[in-house]
Amino acid sequence: MFQVIFNEISAAEISQLPTLEQLDVLADFQVKPEDLDGIEDNPVGSKFGQIERDGKLLYRYRARDVRIYFEVSPDHQSVVVHRVLSKNTFQDFLFRANLPVGDDATLAGSKQFWALIEEGKRARRV
Repeated sequence: MFQVIFNEISAAEISQLPTLEQLDVLADFQVKPEDLDGIEDNPVGSKFGQIERDGKLLYRYRARDVRIYFEVSPDHQSVVVHRVLSKNTFQDFLFRANLPVGDDATLAGSKQFWALIEEGKRARRV
């Protein structure tokens, strides 16, 4: 099991959820190394997804109406959560970026999406 590390932005995003939903999402978000093996072969709609651009690998975890975007630390001991986007926030983002819903491959090509992730990467870890 990976240790889960949130940054300031992702911690603030998850704290905006109702308390019971926070607990449900955190209880669901249990990531093991084997969960990420062969992820590129996962069917659309599965809990885990993979997004890659310019050699950067990012994972998506779907928990209820929340999408958690994270990467595995270089030492493979933890996952660093860059963004936690609720369904409405995610839908709003996709609408603004003119992207179809649910397509990780399309997200991989979106400059706006990667700017959102980079902002999370630069945020202080909590």
